[in-house]
Amino acid sequence: MQVADIWYERRAVGEGITLLTEPHVHDLIRCNIWHVHGRDRDLLVDTGLGLVSLRSAANDLFGGNLITVLTHAHFDHMGGSHEFDQCLIHAAEKPSLESAEDSLTLTLSGFDAQILQGIRDAGYRLDEESLLSAIPYADFQPSTAMLRPGRATHLLKEGDVLDLGDRVFEVLHLPGHSPGSVGLYDHRRQILFSGDAIYDGPLLAELPGSDKVQYAATLERLLRLPLMVAHGGHGPSMSGERLRSVAVAQLDHWNRRSDDTRLDDLP
Repeated sequence: MQVADIWYERRAVGEGITLLTEPHVHDLIRCNIWHVHGRDRDLLVDTGLGLVSLRSAANDLFGGNLITVLTHAHFDHMGGSHEFDQCLIHAAEKPSLESAEDSLTLTLSGFDAQILQGIRDAGYRLDEESLLSAIPYADFQPSTAMLRPGRATHLLKEGDVLDLGDRVFEVLHLPGHSPGSVGLYDHRRQILFSGDAIYDGPLLAELPGSDKVQYAATLERLLRLPLMVAHGGHGPSMSGERLRSVAVAQLDHWNRRSDDTRLDDLP
């Protein structure tokens, strides 16, 4: 497998927000890494796989006062968290962040067979054994790569506020994909960083720690959230209309949408 010339790509998306991605990673585990520039401090949402130093690759982008929020503790979102001094996560995710007992699952054979089938059934195409199209450096072995544990410096809960000076985010607890999944909501701009609670792609509720009943309640909640843009943990950003379409389709698929919830009734 070839060695990648550049591991991270970045793109400004407006509103002081920059998207960083790892283009040589399969979309199943290619996490969206979001940087938000604030007047008094910056915000980093998720940290990717951690195969290459994120801090070094984007040091020119990160402000001196940077807080890192992990939307949840799956390996594709927390891999680089050990590089950052301020790391915020929900209490339910803290044990997974700080133990990091599992290797990075970069090959299909690293998945439990039942989980892998659930991922395929959700709609992901998995044609190659490796989930990388290139490796970060010579002699890198995807099958033996290990996850480095992070350290939570603050535990998040529903209703917490993150103030960057010129913009404020409220923490929303959005369980289902994982017990302590969170989103960050800017009420004034109606912007949501949703992690894996919702994104424009096949949603996964068959992973260890997932709960379809909680996930359905989370999607019902998001249907009623006033929203202009949602920046998810994977895939392209969504308009509020697109988010509602994705949520309704998933709820219908699970047959868990409330009988009195109709698209015409949604804000």
